[in-house]
Amino acid sequence: MTQRPRIAAARRLVIKIGSALLVDRDSGDLREAWLTGLADDVAAARARGTDVILVSSGSIALGRASLGLGTGELPLEQAQAAAAVGQIELARAYRSALAPHGIKAAQVLVTLEDSEDRRRYLNTRATLETLVGLSVVPIVNENDTIATDEIRFGDNDRLAAQVAVTVGADQLVLLSDVDGFYTANPSEDPTARRYDVIERITPEIEAMAGDAGSGLSKGGMKTKLMAAATAVKAGCAMVITEGSVERPLQALDSGAAATWFTTEGDPQVARKRWIASMKPHGAVFVDAGAATALAGGKSLLPAGVTSVDGSFGRGEPVEIVGPAGKLGQGLCRYTSAEARIIAGHRSGEIDGLLGYPGRAALVHRDDMAL
Repeated sequence: MTQRPRIAAARRLVIKIGSALLVDRDSGDLREAWLTGLADDVAAARARGTDVILVSSGSIALGRASLGLGTGELPLEQAQAAAAVGQIELARAYRSALAPHGIKAAQVLVTLEDSEDRRRYLNTRATLETLVGLSVVPIVNENDTIATDEIRFGDNDRLAAQVAVTVGADQLVLLSDVDGFYTANPSEDPTARRYDVIERITPEIEAMAGDAGSGLSKGGMKTKLMAAATAVKAGCAMVITEGSVERPLQALDSGAAATWFTTEGDPQVARKRWIASMKPHGAVFVDAGAATALAGGKSLLPAGVTSVDGSFGRGEPVEIVGPAGKLGQGLCRYTSAEARIIAGHRSGEIDGLLGYPGRAALVHRDDMAL
């Protein structure tokens, strides 16, 4: 039988927090004591050397209470107004909860378009990586103030999975109002059985998922299963667990009821396999020094590029060719026109050559498959 993973062993952890955990459904007030416990868990994970990214619902729930909009489904314009008010409260709440641990928080608002458009995807990835590198805990939420149906994730379960894929997380935790994935809805079927570990999402498993969500959240079990499929495909294990206890991560690591969706892959390996499978839109040719640096795990800097071939946009795949032939391929952080301008120049010269700030690497090592 497959053993469930340990949260304490995570290298990079994405945690999704549902509205029903963060906001009291009767009063609409923030559950400050619970958030304090979660902050304690985040601090403990950080102390172990684990990177932590939070994907948090709650802006609309907090905003609607502040605006006195009551319960029930809100029209789009009122939901967006509530989100605009609630986002400020949500960010302030996380900042206050994490500050006693000496941890800084950052708000990152995204839409579905940001993951589907390669340029925006790379921008999001670079921002999150930079924040984590600066020891900041990003608080990610869907940008409900501008998102309409056609550009919405629609739920933060799938958003959390996309964030986990974007940052190469090895574990994703969905803190929910249910303690795992069941063979049927346990509130309706007393014989329903919870899975401890699911190694493969089969058609039978998919058929067991229902649509029911709690009062403040939109995520049902189907969305959680969709999130699991996205995560495990990218080499990220995912767990569903009941999160209302004071220290939910500590409880999970101590054996609390949960369902783990496991994966045999590694998120970094899965990502590089994905990059290697893409059809290149062009090529960059590098000198022997750059080829040696790439073999040693370095990023490709403009100074090592001798020429550029083809026409490609920012974030599109390109072949990387050394003196002895193809080395691999990666996602270029510049357009082909920009790459030709900065080829052979040091990173410190990029701003002057392009007339605007640029990134130091032409192809970052995390976006490269050799």
